[in-house]
Amino acid sequence: MAERNEPWPAGTPCWADLMVTDLGRTQAFYREVLGWSFTEPLPDFGGYCNALVDGQPVAGLSPTPEDMTGHPNVWSVYLATDDIEADADNAIAAGAKLLLPPVKVGPFGSMGMWADPTGAIFGMWQAGEHTGFRVVDEPGAVTWCDLTTPDRETARRFYAEVFGYTYQDIGEGGGEGGVPYALFTVPGGDRPGGGIGGTDPGEENAVAVWSVCFQIVDVDDAVRRVLDAGGSVMEHPFDFQYGRLALVAGPDREAFALMTPGGAM
Repeated sequence: MAERNEPWPAGTPCWADLMVTDLGRTQAFYREVLGWSFTEPLPDFGGYCNALVDGQPVAGLSPTPEDMTGHPNVWSVYLATDDIEADADNAIAAGAKLLLPPVKVGPFGSMGMWADPTGAIFGMWQAGEHTGFRVVDEPGAVTWCDLTTPDRETARRFYAEVFGYTYQDIGEGGGEGGVPYALFTVPGGDRPGGGIGGTDPGEENAVAVWSVCFQIVDVDDAVRRVLDAGGSVMEHPFDFQYGRLALVAGPDREAFALMTPGGAM
């Protein structure tokens, strides 16, 4: 996909970032696994930095603030909004829980954090100078974001009400023994923006979570690099209808997926 310079359509996953316990260690890990380079940390914004692919921002990293030490380190997914205040009100009216009220991030844009009615945490991003992902569907960049939740129908109603999602059911997301899965498209979007799926019925106390998947040239080789760089493997590479996929974790046990496209892509 070519570089994107405009804000993403409202409701589209447009950014992902991660708070880390050791910024240098995490940068080294993702440099090895995904080939990222990085902007200089911004002291006025908590040491936040952008990860780059071919000089274009694809994700963000930030040291964990002292008042959040001990919280799990997880990849956060942000949904684009044209009016964060209005969409924040709509989200609360639809059953979301406010975690971080909308705040302006200098000239870059405005952000806030919520938990949807099923418990999945998501952010909203209203673009200023920073429009979100400048590159997707390229090696090292995000290729897919989705939500898995034990209460799929509640999630579908929520995101349809707040962001106008429409859905295309594609059956069992994992093939035999899989769970129901649907692609979602946002108003004005020219392709599916992501997916919403159920959790494994056999998994007790399953939690709702937004997840991020990065494209890679060779997922098996990337998994070896994950291990060499100090990460771990949660699910070894396997083939499915859209390519080859693995689930791994980084230095702070943050989970993410790696995918080599193929098949029906």
